[in-house]
Amino acid sequence: MFDLHPIPVPDLSGRRVFVTGAGRGIGAALVRVLVERGARVVAGVHDGSEPLPQGAQAVPLDVTDDASVGEAAARVREALGGLDVLVNNAGLISTIRPLSELTADELRPAFEVNAIGLHRVTMACLPFLEESKGLILNAGTGAATKAMEGWTAYCTSKAAARMLTLMQDLELSPRGVHARFVGIPPTDTAMQAEIREAGLNPISRIPQADLVHPEVPASVLAWLCAAGNRGREEVLLDVRDDLFKGMMRAA
Repeated sequence: MFDLHPIPVPDLSGRRVFVTGAGRGIGAALVRVLVERGARVVAGVHDGSEPLPQGAQAVPLDVTDDASVGEAAARVREALGGLDVLVNNAGLISTIRPLSELTADELRPAFEVNAIGLHRVTMACLPFLEESKGLILNAGTGAATKAMEGWTAYCTSKAAARMLTLMQDLELSPRGVHARFVGIPPTDTAMQAEIREAGLNPISRIPQADLVHPEVPASVLAWLCAAGNRGREEVLLDVRDDLFKGMMRAA
């Protein structure tokens, strides 16, 4: 359906990367690619089920908790001595429910992870990123700009994350830190299984065989981690952009 493939990832030797939501899905795939290409990686894991490669240092991480984030940031400093790239990959789609049946409190979990948690981790890592003139990569989605039935919590919280990224780049780029929001198409992960089970919009009816493999967005995120790609001007990117499709065809 999407005809998307992993792109070639350059050598990342010496690059220091912290990935949140690294226990499964796209986050776990990204950690594998980063390590394979020589990066030094700290993997923030909340509820992981996939084994991480030798060389990645796993740390417990709950992005909704100040103490957990502070401890993880301290481990990043201890393990890596600094940080070149922060990948805010942790995400939550719950609660999936029609708007008319959704309570205000049921909006809270998605905002706590997708927006407030993103900001919390970024602020904890900002001193390291300022030292290295580093990069923030925020895992995005088309749902940040397109309303989808049953996804009030997800669409609105990801729209907030998109605007947070624009604010990060606006206010932090004068201090040498850039931010990117990377749209990710429907991908074969546990989140997509939750979407299929709810069955409330066209995305839920995409056959599992037609979903994008996690290695595809992982390769794009890893490519963006390279020092040579730090200076790109685009703040809003998507895995389906012609830039990346061209690399997929050439591979």
